[in-house]
Amino acid sequence: MSALARSEPFYIAGHRGLAGSAIWRHLANNGFDNLIGRRSSELDLRDRNSVFKFFESEQPKYVVLAAAKVGGIKANNDFPVDFLSENLQIQTNVMDAAVSVGVEKFLFLGSSCIYPKFAPQPIKEDSLLTGHLEPTNDAYAIAKIAGILQVQAVRRQYGLPWISAMPTNLYGPNDNFSPNGSHVLPALIRRYLEAVDSHSSSVTNWGSGSPRREFMHVDDLASACLFLMENYDDSQHVNVGTGTDVTIREIAENIAAVVGYTGTTEWDTSQPDGTPQKLLDISKIKKLGWTPTHDLQSGLSSTVDWYCQHRNEARL
Repeated sequence: MSALARSEPFYIAGHRGLAGSAIWRHLANNGFDNLIGRRSSELDLRDRNSVFKFFESEQPKYVVLAAAKVGGIKANNDFPVDFLSENLQIQTNVMDAAVSVGVEKFLFLGSSCIYPKFAPQPIKEDSLLTGHLEPTNDAYAIAKIAGILQVQAVRRQYGLPWISAMPTNLYGPNDNFSPNGSHVLPALIRRYLEAVDSHSSSVTNWGSGSPRREFMHVDDLASACLFLMENYDDSQHVNVGTGTDVTIREIAENIAAVVGYTGTTEWDTSQPDGTPQKLLDISKIKKLGWTPTHDLQSGLSSTVDWYCQHRNEARL
């Protein structure tokens, strides 16, 4: 394995999103000076002809596929067709176009939801396809599993050193803070800040608060992506996480403290909890030489600060 050439064209699909924007920042900070990005208004990745024309024109040598239709438990549960169909379109179009121009290094970003609902904890990479998925986001998970298999198929058929990485729950700058489309952590940040602003005496969260989740700052994911592209070449996907988890109740209490909320928190147990625990085994990537550097407390504080400064333009 060798370092990627810093001057070669490098396309980050989804460069304005949570993961993609962090990857862009990290690459720029590490000397990459030929980064390529397109807003969805400029290039609809669901449009196959447009994607092929883009790849033919730009001829990227490296690609990270961070673009996806994403959302929280409610959005995934309410719109499974959208999450399955649109993600399959995005992945297939981008990978097929990348093959057509011979992209040398390609990293596909998946999600920890690919694993069975009751997979042994912490979850190893070989737990994939060993049990039933969590029903509230099975459509999104199936799309991501298809992406992993397509990367493996490209390796077999074309011999290209493409790889896949499966990050845990991400948070940080440029997250989605919308009421219906956000994941749990940005949703809690928005909810508790709104409670502070409105002087509410009570906040109600979904579920029991007992499920355990692992949270990783998106800047750690960005460093892992470059590390893997320069140090890993194998068909099996790689987990990327912190190796530690907390309950949803604990993360809610932590966020409430960070934003200065002093009221009470209620839990609506009529709403779904989702998977009881989802902690990744990160021994594979650690053996390769990568470890995360952000702790949860400082990461939460910096994310709250970012949201407070960008509330008007944050994705809502």
